[in-house]
Amino acid sequence: MFPYDEKILAAIRPLPTTIPEVLGAMQSIQAICADEDGLKWFNWLYSAVTQTIESRVAEGGFSDPAWLSQLDVQFAALYFNALASALTGGSCPGCWGAMFAVRNQARIARIQFALAGMNAHINHDLPLAVMATSKAAGTIPRHGTPQYNDYTGVNANLDSLIETAKETLNVRLPGDALPPVTHLEAAIAAWNLGAARESAWNTAEALWGEPPAPQAAHMDVIDGLTTVISKSLLVPVP
Repeated sequence: MFPYDEKILAAIRPLPTTIPEVLGAMQSIQAICADEDGLKWFNWLYSAVTQTIESRVAEGGFSDPAWLSQLDVQFAALYFNALASALTGGSCPGCWGAMFAVRNQARIARIQFALAGMNAHINHDLPLAVMATSKAAGTIPRHGTPQYNDYTGVNANLDSLIETAKETLNVRLPGDALPPVTHLEAAIAAWNLGAARESAWNTAEALWGEPPAPQAAHMDVIDGLTTVISKSLLVPVP
């Protein structure tokens, strides 16, 4: 869709294995993408989220910082894999495809791309990342565990970041001012990162221990619902 997509693909291969490598890949994507590319604005927000979590981990105060760091790496890999599939003509989750398909639509606001990407990444990908990290660490995703407390311990920081982004990115994709748009204002106001992360944890708990086939079927349903939300967030501005 964009002439520099091969450069984006090179920036995310091989997959990063540490948070600094994840941030490096995101920074490369940011430098490659034009302002008129909706991917840039999701990547911008996700990079800020990842940087915030890295800073909080470095400050200390977590029970299992290694678990939280590994969750970030597992989580980012799902974004990079979905993006790589889309760029190479492969199959990616529908919730991601909904955003990638309209990356060049100037009538969509930057904040719409940012929130649609976060919607896909949190509602669909985060439960998978929580389960993968828990399996690798020998933990179980349950409320009240040290891992859950660490997971929710960053919510206030992230919610504040999202509120700032809602103001900063509330312009058309090329950067010009938006007209008053009721449907967009309502959609932006309704989206809450902390609530989405809690829902993702609940999904991970529900899926934990399920056999592969029912788990995959469950994730297909989640993808369908998340795709509907992404498409509603990406309705073009008149």
